[in-house]
Amino acid sequence: MRALPAVTGRHEFDALVVRTDYLDDQAWQDVAAALMEPLGDRQYEADVHFIDDPAWSGATVDEVLTAVRGDDSLAVVFLADRTTMQAKSHPLLAVTTLTREECVDEEDYEQLTEFGSDFRTIPASLHEVHANLSIGNLGFEEFAAWAHEDPEGIFRSF
Repeated sequence: MRALPAVTGRHEFDALVVRTDYLDDQAWQDVAAALMEPLGDRQYEADVHFIDDPAWSGATVDEVLTAVRGDDSLAVVFLADRTTMQAKSHPLLAVTTLTREECVDEEDYEQLTEFGSDFRTIPASLHEVHANLSIGNLGFEEFAAWAHEDPEGIFRSF
């Protein structure tokens, strides 16, 4: 496993989006623009920290998780991978940072990852996922279950 650059400059409330695919710059620009759309009726500014560095090209989920492991305020990391760039809806891969060691026991960990440790979400719903996980309003497993119910395996919104 290769070592990736340190993630620096991320505000604790910013969603972290890591670009791992560098084959389609236009698709990336479309994804980034969608993620920066103002949120809600009051047009809140989207808080996103982008990692757009070719050193992350082709990074695996495990490599990304290892690189961000020291950030205690990070419950989920979003990857803009090949699937994100190729699919029309640009679904990002949402990956929990939860480890087995952070759980009470194996049963707790299995319950919290019942639907896996990742799922896809469209850019417009990334902020719902990030905000709810950051404040503990909902658990990762709830979003993963909703994505699991979708015919394409994507969390789209409440």
